[in-house]
Amino acid sequence: MTIPAYILWNPDIVAFSLGPIEVRWYSLLWCIGLFAVYQLMHYLFKEQKLGEDKFEPMFVYCFLGILIGARLGHCLFYEPEYFLSHPVEMFLPIRKFADGEWHFTGYEGLASHGGTLGLMLAIVLYSRKVKLNLMHVLDNVAIVTPICACAIRLGNLMNSEIIGRPTDVPWAFIFERVDMQPRHPGQLYEALCYAVFFFIGWAIYRRSLDIKGVNKDNKPLFDISVGSGFYFGLCIFLIFLSRIFIEFTKENQVDFESSMTFNMGQLLSVPFVLLGLYCMFGGKYCKNLGEYK
Repeated sequence: MTIPAYILWNPDIVAFSLGPIEVRWYSLLWCIGLFAVYQLMHYLFKEQKLGEDKFEPMFVYCFLGILIGARLGHCLFYEPEYFLSHPVEMFLPIRKFADGEWHFTGYEGLASHGGTLGLMLAIVLYSRKVKLNLMHVLDNVAIVTPICACAIRLGNLMNSEIIGRPTDVPWAFIFERVDMQPRHPGQLYEALCYAVFFFIGWAIYRRSLDIKGVNKDNKPLFDISVGSGFYFGLCIFLIFLSRIFIEFTKENQVDFESSMTFNMGQLLSVPFVLLGLYCMFGGKYCKNLGEYK
């Protein structure tokens, strides 16, 4: 019997060192994703003539919204009992070990659903601050966000975390730091999906620039103009629908999920999928926000 040549996976989590400072792949890929989003958003702001002065504050709002939302999302959705009794560890990247000493651990646990909610709230605050149309900003952010999500999942892959279930598919990964079982590379599935979603959204956006003066009798099924809510809806619909299916290939993140038919990630994804459909099809509130100046 021929044993499949599975992919042995055990990369060093440290990308490089600068003296005593270690730069890990996860942090590096986070930064690469954020840098790509920053550059692409800057391009969109220039192309749409939204104002250089209004662009600059956006990065800080979004970065803090994602980080705080992702951290709180993990703590409250997945480990509420522990973190509500250890609130310091919820907000600071430290943990108190059995020896009674505090140790720096970094933020061990970030939830994409919480990060999405944090980002949405940050954009609301940002839009009010700089007086830009909320749906216009949400659409622009949605066009570029999947490329950052792709980079973050590649960081999870380099960390050998959020691993998949055991499988015998020929492309299975053996995460040597975890065990020697061939498993689905769930992180890679998500990263590839997000990369494809970015190119889909970008291609539709470029196409929308060529659509001029569509009359009422020839109105398309979707209003794909920036500010309609279409791109925001498309982004969260594709990302969280794919998440529902990919979760079937992944191990549960916390013990209580083992008794659930659908895990926490899948349940939390459903409202985002529905919201995405609502926005794509031009829901009433999306139209109102899109018309508000």
